Amino acid sequence: METASTLIGKRKVNTSMSKLPPASLRAPAEQVYSEELARLSEKDSGPRPSGWHLSPRAVRSFILGDDRLSIKRKFYGDDALIDRCIVTLMSDRGLLLVGEPGTAKSMLSELLAAAISGKSVCTIQGTAGTTEDQIKYTWNYALLLAEGPSPRALVRGPLYESMQQACLCRFEEVTRVQPEIQDCLISVLSDKVLHIPELDGDEGIVFAKRGFNVLATANIRDRGVHEMSSALKRRFNFETVKPITDRKLEMQLVREQTEILLKSAQIEVELQHDIVDLLVTAFHDLRTGMTIEGIVVEKPISVMSSAEAVSVSYAACLDAHYFGDSTVSGEHIARQLIGTVLKDNPDDGKKLRHYFDVVVKQRAQRQGQWKRVLDARRELDR
Repeated sequence: METASTLIGKRKVNTSMSKLPPASLRAPAEQVYSEELARLSEKDSGPRPSGWHLSPRAVRSFILGDDRLSIKRKFYGDDALIDRCIVTLMSDRGLLLVGEPGTAKSMLSELLAAAISGKSVCTIQGTAGTTEDQIKYTWNYALLLAEGPSPRALVRGPLYESMQQACLCRFEEVTRVQPEIQDCLISVLSDKVLHIPELDGDEGIVFAKRGFNVLATANIRDRGVHEMSSALKRRFNFETVKPITDRKLEMQLVREQTEILLKSAQIEVELQHDIVDLLVTAFHDLRTGMTIEGIVVEKPISVMSSAEAVSVSYAACLDAHYFGDSTVSGEHIARQLIGTVLKDNPDDGKKLRHYFDVVVKQRAQRQGQWKRVLDARRELDR
């Protein structure tokens, strides 16, 4: 069996890589957490809604963790939000998770689908070019020309498949899709029926099985691009996924997610506690516009989310492993942080220079790793 070890805070963690297909960069949640899901299912004695693989209590435990069953916490934030999401998905209304980019809406969507339906791959990725047939169904045109409209010539889309298989249909970035395409969901959410006009009789009507629902996500920054119709809004319950405000929780999240990525990459890196604290502190400062010392700083336009913090942490680890001595320093963090802040708007460079000159410089006098961060400031002047 192929294994990897990761040094996290001078703690060596041995990890099996056998769960992931050798050519796969990322497996779906139902595969990654298959052992936890099996354990929960075995011990699950609570009532299950029709079509659900786990009871609502077990779904909650899967997402928020259960020490008794060695189930790890996977979502950090508002626990009551998870309860409301689960209740909505038991009802006749769809669930729409909204929030700033990088607040783990897609991850939460995937976890809910994996726990409730046992699969998270019935997914529609919304874009400006998404068409109705990509959502519902299309045709094998060779068979269509040869035989005419028939079930054999039908190519089922994610919405059709999820209705037939009694599972959740995930709709990522629903507000990126044109409004007239979004509205194809209205009749499905209202009547739980999909009509196929080209087919006659019962073959042209698909009734959703119990367990079907639509779980969509949307970024707050994108909502104004393609506003949802009021008719479609009424068929969803909206839940806002907010950024993590607790620094300790965010540190735990960044550490755990970085560890998962390092396991997948099969590399050994030493990531000290004070480095994670430095990273989360910098993100918190720039996200809120206020440092822990009470200094006001200008917030960059770039999204300073927890997901971006994980990306910076992982990139810093790769930098340290392949170009250094496999020990992550403040300079590794600073180099990746600069790229994250500057990627959306060049004017954010002025704000970041001010942060370095006022906040980082002050901290560098007291803490060695912040001195390493300050050393990377020269890259802002290139």
